[in-house]
Amino acid sequence: MTTPHKPATRVALGIEYHGSDYNGWQIQTHESTTVQETLEQALSQIACAPVRVFCAGRTDAGVHATGQVVHFDTTEPRTLQAWVRGTNTHLPRTVRVRWSAYVSEGFHARFSAMARRYIYVIDNNRIRSAMTSHHLTPEERPLDIERMREAANYLVGEHDFSSFRTVRCQAKSPVKTVHHLKIEQRGQLISIDIKASAFLHHMVRNVAGVLMAIGMGKAEPIWAKKVLQARDRTVGGVTALPHGLYLVGVDYPSEFDLPESEITLPFLL
Repeated sequence: MTTPHKPATRVALGIEYHGSDYNGWQIQTHESTTVQETLEQALSQIACAPVRVFCAGRTDAGVHATGQVVHFDTTEPRTLQAWVRGTNTHLPRTVRVRWSAYVSEGFHARFSAMARRYIYVIDNNRIRSAMTSHHLTPEERPLDIERMREAANYLVGEHDFSSFRTVRCQAKSPVKTVHHLKIEQRGQLISIDIKASAFLHHMVRNVAGVLMAIGMGKAEPIWAKKVLQARDRTVGGVTALPHGLYLVGVDYPSEFDLPESEITLPFLL
């Protein structure tokens, strides 16, 4: 007698993680610890079967997230509370499920996303903090945020961001739309808040590198426009460190009725 086939249910999760202990989001072919592998192992315990998750944005080694979104399919009936609290019992303290929601088969964490938002945080202090070395990017040289803001204006809108992608970037098109690029300062902390339709590999860190160089006075704000127009990564300057980068939110069509991401960066409150 054959066992009746159970219909699969699609579940979306909001995920938070501290990326310093992981070699990025995506499972690697070589032996290393990744966020995806860690989350899949925990979910498999609750689903009583192997689970494969798909994410909104694949973050690099050392990059953090407060608003990552994933989805997976399962035939195991569980409450939404079980997907949150149950999964968290099998996760290390550096990864947490924040919320869960049942979604239609038409939902995809990556392909349904309309925009992603990142915040890059710089500790602009002559003395590096012992408490935030893995949370913020240190920069002891003074940064002029007005120069950085002027430069940022050149990058807003739809552009070819070839100068801000790595040679390993697999995106089909370098053309992306930046919805906003804001520079704020609170005491010694400077944040670069960028929201775009999608991002190229290392795009945010390369944007941060260009803006920081301009803030230091190494180049004039117009240099950001020149880098953009060159469409050549070799003219783009240094890739900023990953420690201060956070994926803080993903936008989806209202039809999916997903919770809005909460930005939980206590040092920016």
